[in-house]
Amino acid sequence: MPQTVDLTEDLHTLVELASQPAALDDVLERALHSLRAALPYDLAALYELDGPTLKMRAAVGPLATPQLRSHDLPVARFPTVRRALELRQPLPLDAHDHNGEEGDPYDGVLDLPPGHSCMVVPLFAGGEDLGIITLDRQVCETYSQDAINLAGVYGQVVSIAIAFARQAEHLDRYRKQLERHNRLLLEEIGTTDTAIERLEASLSPSMRELARLARQVADADMPVLIRGETGTGKEVLAQAIHAWSRRANRPFVKLNCAAIPEHLVESELFGHVRGAFSGATRDRAGRFVTANHGTILLDEIGDMPSAVQGKLLRVLQEHTFEPVGSDRSVKVDVRVLAASHVDLEAAVKAGRFREDLYYRLAVFPLELPPLRQRSEDIPSIAQRTLDEMSRRTGRGPWSLSDAARDRLLAARWPGNVRELVNVLERATILQPGGVIDPSHLAPPARSHIALAAPQPTAALGDNPLPLREAERRHLIAALQRTGGKIYGRDGAAQLLDLKPTTLQSKLKKHGIDRLQVLQGGSSEAPPSSSTPTATLVSREYDPHSLPAQ
Repeated sequence: MPQTVDLTEDLHTLVELASQPAALDDVLERALHSLRAALPYDLAALYELDGPTLKMRAAVGPLATPQLRSHDLPVARFPTVRRALELRQPLPLDAHDHNGEEGDPYDGVLDLPPGHSCMVVPLFAGGEDLGIITLDRQVCETYSQDAINLAGVYGQVVSIAIAFARQAEHLDRYRKQLERHNRLLLEEIGTTDTAIERLEASLSPSMRELARLARQVADADMPVLIRGETGTGKEVLAQAIHAWSRRANRPFVKLNCAAIPEHLVESELFGHVRGAFSGATRDRAGRFVTANHGTILLDEIGDMPSAVQGKLLRVLQEHTFEPVGSDRSVKVDVRVLAASHVDLEAAVKAGRFREDLYYRLAVFPLELPPLRQRSEDIPSIAQRTLDEMSRRTGRGPWSLSDAARDRLLAARWPGNVRELVNVLERATILQPGGVIDPSHLAPPARSHIALAAPQPTAALGDNPLPLREAERRHLIAALQRTGGKIYGRDGAAQLLDLKPTTLQSKLKKHGIDRLQVLQGGSSEAPPSSSTPTATLVSREYDPHSLPAQ
């Protein structure tokens, strides 16, 4: 009876330790030591499974020598070990196992007599094999069934401890990843207070109404679809919605679906397990796990691959998903905000976007007006941008002259707030501090940006250009404006709100040579007799005056 009481106390102690992941090494040592009170042994060793190999983690007993610490067991080499893991039951090794093809796991390492007592205890949790415990004695007798059953109980306690430790390691990795995401986010768009200040500082009625609606929907957990042209501030609005919500103190995570290769979007969102694909050397948490209990912004959702759209719909409906390469469901509590500058309804009709996902996201759509429709906000946005640059860089401060302010108000800003910020950043380079005047707003010589009031266009009835010719001139003007740059920030593709590959196709269709455009020569072969003769757009030509595509 005293021995039974001691064993019960040991088990209680081990269970308590198993709930403290930081004490894992203590758990393993004490588990092996306490086991000796019921199951005599001369060596008890614990191995963790690492791929096809069992690597020793702890060893106790009179035969536990330092050289054993580096002893590994290939699972394929020992059928009894493999069978114990498959059956998930402790198995003793008989004399014929030691003397047959299998041999003893410690052959060449320990001098144990033939037929000695030996047992393999599997360690597992859920559907995952964790490792084994081996028990060896120098005497030649077989472990009893009661001893085997008791060893199985101890094995489960140790398995719980290892599972807790691994979970704690994963959570710590997720926490560090979350901190990294939040740090990057704050560097990109500032604090949540900054996002709210930007919205509430707006003077235009349309933005004030938008802020009111955003505050109302922030308290709900429903998805929100934010629509607007490129550069209007969709990410800032999403950050403000998060800041006004009950999740404000939880993570805010974003993913730009257009900035990640199509085959990696699913892994970025939902994570993957080790071995899921080439290069997946370890488990990785996706953005949804990082954003758990918080908010995730899916920017440019119109570019989300079709295969991933179905998985996202399931998350919205059931709050569960499986990481890539895993059959284990993960449950999350995440508020989804989506943003797009493309017409998702048109994408649905074209079969590029799932209709059921669109209606699930567009429960409460918010439309950000372009900057040209709220010109009264331009002076305050410009001055706030200059103030933020001064705080961030330690240069400046700057202010705008009346003439510079009028110049900014006169432009149409097809790139919206992002384009305005870029122009001001260039101005602060030209003017290290003080008053910014119109000369500082002049763009580089080759970009041909017209920051003056747009020139009036001919009325539609005054000999309008054919659509093909108007598009050709528009493309040439965009190339002149961007100095021939097509890709990336401030490129013609971004200016025209087109994918670079689409722009390349249009240039090829019109026979436009980018280099000849920059040199001022003819950009295409002579037109056919059915096509009106067209000349290159002059250096002073203002692309803003062209009809929108």
